[in-house]
Amino acid sequence: MATRKVLFIGLVWPEPTSSAAGTRIVQLAQLFLANGDEVHFASAASKSEFSFDLESLGVTNHDIKLNDSSFDQWLSALNPDLVVFDRFMIEEQYGWRVQEACPNALKILDTEDLHFLRQARQTAVKQKKNLTQSDLYNDVTKRELAAILRCDLSLIISQVEMELLQTFNISPHILYYLPFLEEEITSTKNWNTFEGRKDLVFIGNYLHEPNWQTLQYLKTAVWPLLRKKLPEASLHIYGAYASEKVIQLHNTREKFLVHGRAENARETIAQYRILLAPLLFGAGAKGKFVDAMQTGTPIASTSVGAEGMANGLDWAGIINDNPEQLADETAKLYHDQISWEQAQQNGVQIINQLYAKSKFETPFLQQIAHLEKNLTEHRKQNFLGEVLKHHTLQSTKYMSLWIEEKNK
Repeated sequence: MATRKVLFIGLVWPEPTSSAAGTRIVQLAQLFLANGDEVHFASAASKSEFSFDLESLGVTNHDIKLNDSSFDQWLSALNPDLVVFDRFMIEEQYGWRVQEACPNALKILDTEDLHFLRQARQTAVKQKKNLTQSDLYNDVTKRELAAILRCDLSLIISQVEMELLQTFNISPHILYYLPFLEEEITSTKNWNTFEGRKDLVFIGNYLHEPNWQTLQYLKTAVWPLLRKKLPEASLHIYGAYASEKVIQLHNTREKFLVHGRAENARETIAQYRILLAPLLFGAGAKGKFVDAMQTGTPIASTSVGAEGMANGLDWAGIINDNPEQLADETAKLYHDQISWEQAQQNGVQIINQLYAKSKFETPFLQQIAHLEKNLTEHRKQNFLGEVLKHHTLQSTKYMSLWIEEKNK
């Protein structure tokens, strides 16, 4: 079989040290490379000092322009067999161009997480009310569902989100559950022991609103309660893009210690006894929780934080939405070695049963091969998606062309 040409179009250049989204893109690129495919990555964003060196893996990098027909000519020359859009906003910006230049390319949307679900939860939290079904019917939902329908396959990182999409009558034949692709945990002998660890840790990218809101919740609601129960312990705060408002929360007297970016998230988390991450809203799967389980660090979180992560298996720590109860249970876990080690083992089970890449990579590649052979028939089954590609509905296309003319 001829080498498949795979093109990723990125919202940003991936930063695995900054976000789970960056880790996800690198994992997918590695999967295709291991399959013998030729992999390209293109983005209109600027690289940062933390951007991953994709070329070291064998990926060819391309700088592209937004709202510019030079992309169309470049894409026609590259002529990829498969295009992966990094989040629905990228499909909106480039999907119609891919459709026109490479109509036979298989189009895959990597959702990362469902943005409309996160948006609805964020709004509910800000309005201090419980999420209702009607909150999900927002403009972001319309945009994201339209992008999913226009693509041949959308990668969903959470089983909960798979089920949610089907309540919107999105056919399961254009959805594919693909969690984080992790190495199995085969040995725990190099992990720091219960006695070898102390203190608690939180980590997150502070450009991501759920992390900033969680940090404020820790500062005002959770940590004051927990500090009374654990006077000997400190809470260590790490994360990328810590702005001045994050740094200002540092308080040595309160043992609330803000350190900034962690060079290596897993090595950092592995030093501490508990990952304390009571997320108030969010969606998808949490990369920080995978990092914690991969390093044998029990997790204290909320139901929305742990959502879709354990799929019926025993949780790797505690889950509680009440700040007083969360503080109480976290303090008990901090002191109880037997419970702590059981939480650690639960994490091993979750990783090995639900995230081991050996269980997911081959079926995914087989699904892609099947779609490539049956693309015409597959698209007929998703006729609503074909309708949404029709030029009369392509507002993003004409907005882009207008911007290009305006910029000349």
